[in-house]
Order: sequence, then C-alpha cells, then structure tokens
Amino acid sequence: MRLPKRGEKGFTLIELLIVVAILGVLAAVVIPNVGRFIGRGEDEAADTEFANIQSAVVAMMTDNQLKTLPTPVDTTATANMSVFPDTTAAGSKGTDPDGNIYQATDKAGFILYQHDIIANDGSSVNGTVNYVVTEMTKGTYTVDALGTVTRVTTGYE
Repeated sequence: MRLPKRGEKGFTLIELLIVVAILGVLAAVVIPNVGRFIGRGEDEAADTEFANIQSAVVAMMTDNQLKTLPTPVDTTATANMSVFPDTTAAGSKGTDPDGNIYQATDKAGFILYQHDIIANDGSSVNGTVNYVVTEMTKGTYTVDALGTVTRVTTGYE
C-alpha cells in the first residue's frame, strides 16, 4: 500500500465496496422483518378492538341487569357503536343502572356509545354513558341475544 501524497484525500475503492456490501447485508436482514412487524401490529389492533367491544357489551348488559338482549336483535354488521348492539327495545328498557325508570325522551335500545342514564341525585337530569371511547370502530360487528360479539371485518383489509 502506498502512502498518500500531500493533498490526496479519500477512500479507496476496496473500502467503498466493503461499506456497500455491509449495508446490503443489513438491508437484506432488516427489510423483511419490518414488513412482518407492520402486519402483526394491525392484527393485534383488530384483536384489541374486538376484545374491547366484547367487554363493553358485557359491561352494558351487567349495568342494565340484562341476561339477554331484547329480541329481535339486529344482526346487521355495523361499525357505529351508537346503534350497537340493539336499538329496537324502545319501550322495554325498564330502569337505568341507578334503578330509575327511563323517560320518554331517552334513546331507544341498549347501545354502547351515548347510552342513556338518569342522574341519581334527585335532579332527574338525563345523561349518557359511553361503554366505548369512540362512536365509530374500524371493524364491523354483530351480536347475538346472549351478548356474544362476532367480528365480520377487521377494518384493516
């Protein structure tokens, strides 16, 4: 190897080829793994949303002392939680979670988003409770009379 002359600077061709080869090997290892992680994250997000919806239905049924949802249960798949799981029980809601009778101005049915509840402090002010955080979900869901949720789509297709 010869010594550089005064004023000569830079890398040799061999050094540049070694760096390019190392970068190529790293890219070959990293790129397939990144794609796999992205797909797995979407699957986990869909599974988490499904578990949250199932838990919300159970909580709503427990709060309203329901063993089964009033029939007929709407079996149309939806992503709108303000109409899920059931909006058909207009006159048969009975009492709210605080034991108060629902008023005529309340919404029909048992729903997960903006469900009716009446204040128990004597003010008879209507309010709502959310069993889910957002009104719309990515996936679409159905529910049977026993409260078992079925995912129709994940929303990540």
